[in-house]
Amino acid sequence: MKTTTQRIQSNSPQRLLPSGFTLLEMVIVLGIIAMIMGGAIFTMKRISDSGAVTVVGGDFSSIENALQSYKTNAGHYPSEQQGLNALVEKPTNAPRPRRWIQIMDEVPSDPWNNEYIYKFPGSKDRSRPELISVGKDGLEGTEDDLSNQE
Repeated sequence: MKTTTQRIQSNSPQRLLPSGFTLLEMVIVLGIIAMIMGGAIFTMKRISDSGAVTVVGGDFSSIENALQSYKTNAGHYPSEQQGLNALVEKPTNAPRPRRWIQIMDEVPSDPWNNEYIYKFPGSKDRSRPELISVGKDGLEGTEDDLSNQE
């Protein structure tokens, strides 16, 4: 027995669909990606700055506690000349502490690697020392400065 095969031909013409993307589609997609990346970078920067401010607040608390311990032992806060270094090394200039113990191994720097500024008496509360971080720009007296008396 012999088998035959019949071909069925379609009367509709085959449509060739373009493969890939057009230049316009690529430009639109790249534009959307750029906007998303820009927003993500802006958000990450804000989160990073917020984290740095949180670190400064924690440092202020630690240093304030250390200064209170110094005052309890010495009978007074360190002078501005002695500064925060009085928490690490026994001051040799006046006013000398009545009793001194090393309270900190080292004074921390702010998140931007600047030393904290110590002022006594403070500018707003004259009974307490003021601690200042000069902030990201590293300049004292600008709007990004942080103080424990604000």
